[in-house]
Amino acid sequence: MGKSHINVLKGLRALLAILFFAPLLLYFVDFSGNIPEPRGMQFQIVPAVLKPVLWVILFHILLAVVGGRLYCSIICPAGVLQDIINRLYCIGKKKRKGAMRFKYHPPYNILRYTIAGATVIALGLGFTTLLALLDPYSNFGRIAANLFRPLVMWANNGAAQALESMDNYTLYQVTVKTATTAGIIGGATALLLFVVLTIWRGRLFCNTICPVGAVLSLLSKFSLLRITFDPAKCNSCGSCERTCKAEAVDSKAMTVDASRCVTCFNCTSSCPKHGLKYRFAPAFGKRKGRADSVEAEAPAADSSRRQFISTGVTVAASLPIISALAQHAETVVNADPTLDNIDYDNLGPVTPPGSLSLKQFRDKCTGCHICVVQCPTQVLRPAGFEFGIDYLLRPHCAFVSSYCNYDCMVCSEVCPSGAISLASVEDKHTTQVGIATFNKNRCVVHTNGTDCGACAEHCPTTAVHMVPYTGTLTIPQVEPELCIGCGGCESICPVRPLRAIVVVANASHQRIDPLEEEESEQIETEEFAF
Repeated sequence: MGKSHINVLKGLRALLAILFFAPLLLYFVDFSGNIPEPRGMQFQIVPAVLKPVLWVILFHILLAVVGGRLYCSIICPAGVLQDIINRLYCIGKKKRKGAMRFKYHPPYNILRYTIAGATVIALGLGFTTLLALLDPYSNFGRIAANLFRPLVMWANNGAAQALESMDNYTLYQVTVKTATTAGIIGGATALLLFVVLTIWRGRLFCNTICPVGAVLSLLSKFSLLRITFDPAKCNSCGSCERTCKAEAVDSKAMTVDASRCVTCFNCTSSCPKHGLKYRFAPAFGKRKGRADSVEAEAPAADSSRRQFISTGVTVAASLPIISALAQHAETVVNADPTLDNIDYDNLGPVTPPGSLSLKQFRDKCTGCHICVVQCPTQVLRPAGFEFGIDYLLRPHCAFVSSYCNYDCMVCSEVCPSGAISLASVEDKHTTQVGIATFNKNRCVVHTNGTDCGACAEHCPTTAVHMVPYTGTLTIPQVEPELCIGCGGCESICPVRPLRAIVVVANASHQRIDPLEEEESEQIETEEFAF
């Protein structure tokens, strides 16, 4: 295998990584709605498991068994982001000649398999927050949606303002509505974690913390194609070890830990003697004494047993905690939508139409925030702790200044995990996510003796309509059996700080009778002139 051939493998890997990463990043930061959904989103492992999409799961199993952890170096956006961080750090750092950028470290097997085991068990118990916080794709989504996208929008606004001063109106000002405090903190925490771990120890997140990486490591141990040493050509210069961001290459022992190797080909392209090769070298075909087939699985049998037992004990000890958190998730209740007195402090989250129920949404949603950035009306916002830790960073309908469009199905179309799924627009029209609840004591008709009716004018189903009140005044009245919980009424209500009419969430979405076509009205504006 010549040097040029080795460089072709690295170049091809880098090209494929860019082809997966760039469209996904652009899709997350796009605020114009002109960029089509990238195909790479369908190949993300955790959403495919939750949906589930069998062919994607089988594809990744086959990919790992045949070629190793190619997902981590090509398809995973968090992995590619870490590579970009590493590259930027290397460019900005004046390296001394012969300085060690990376070096071999034994794997932290107990820690990585404990985290992976606890995540799987929590998922089985219905507590998906741990998986949502550790999923690499969702972490990338939170970084892109809450950090990169607002920066792009602010840059657009700056450019638009500069162009307007020259009477050029090519660009237009946009409003950043979806970046909540919780979302920004979540994205910043994930980015900081990636930056610190990447600079310190390369792909430490992927090989120690990430549950996807841990599962793939079990498969890649037995990969048919892998990077191995050619002892006849290796002169133990250590170039391969210094460039291995997975810290899986031990140049002294001439071993490569296939469970941690992310198949980036940095080591093969850096070797001046062509001493490493990516070739067919199945684990079951090893012959004792061949240095080029030895893996860094070195611990003796007794040590392996101790690791297995320790991991099992740790995971078992975490079961009561995980179980308690899962049970807490089931005890979250919503306010009674039939009450006239609204308990503003205890309103549950209004989950998007198509999520079926609060429990279903928690079980499926990983908080990647793609629905947040793609929502045309920007009604979806990432949650903080206001709905409990089991709902952390998941989106909810916040009718602060917007509403859920009557005919819109974008969130269902872009959701990769199946957390939001609508069969048709008619399905959307008959899904009741909550019920508008009216508090007469806050309404300006009652408090100020003035006409309003904004809520009724913005109701697409006539669930909110005006009835005689006193004199010539009319006041809103809600028909719960017609309300779909779109938030048109709440978003337009002029009362501040607490609205006179709010949508109280249904813990389980309900069905209403379909309206006659002539009875349905489309919300056309977001503002109401007084």
